[in-house]
Amino acid sequence: MYIICVFFSNAGDGRFSVRAKPIYINVVRDPIERLVSYYYFLRFGDDYRPGLRRRKQGDKKTFDECVASGGSDCAPEKLWLQIPFFCGHSSECWNVGSRWALEQAKYNLVNEYLLVGVTEELEDFIMMLEAALPRFFRGATDLYRTGKKSHLRKTSEKKPPTKESISKLQQSDVWKMENEFYEFALEQFQFVRAHGVREKDGELFVLAQNFFYEKIYPKVN
Repeated sequence: MYIICVFFSNAGDGRFSVRAKPIYINVVRDPIERLVSYYYFLRFGDDYRPGLRRRKQGDKKTFDECVASGGSDCAPEKLWLQIPFFCGHSSECWNVGSRWALEQAKYNLVNEYLLVGVTEELEDFIMMLEAALPRFFRGATDLYRTGKKSHLRKTSEKKPPTKESISKLQQSDVWKMENEFYEFALEQFQFVRAHGVREKDGELFVLAQNFFYEKIYPKVN
């Protein structure tokens, strides 16, 4: 799952040939959960467009069977996705297992994104966005809690993997690096939640405005 949102602040940034600097936000997911979900999505689709025929439709092999047989659709290399996405446009970003790509992805997450959430704590992520960017997200938390389309896409049929399948994937260096990035993103998200906002009566308020201010309105040299 990815939520890619770009907004514009009042500060200029010549890199983008615009007078306003983009504000980036995104969401990451546990790497194995993401792979399992995508595996079944290719076979059964989702509840958003249930009538659309997917690329692997008709393939009844479970994720566990795929892992046991060494199938390509569940290979550890398929986990290499969130790191290159955050790494950037360098060809090295797509070099599976690149330590440079991992470090670049971490750097970009901290320095280029206002906030990166995790799907397991999506409600807090939305609450934090509403607190930090009320102009764009006012009412988003209530909509998430009560709206009928808060989650637009759910895989129609998905079987959780066995411990054996998970353990086999976790032995790979690719999983170790993708999981390191995910854990880094989770730690950063929890840090921002603890230091940037406070909760009262189910709502989050910006605790220290300058915590977000420099990312929204960066200094202009």
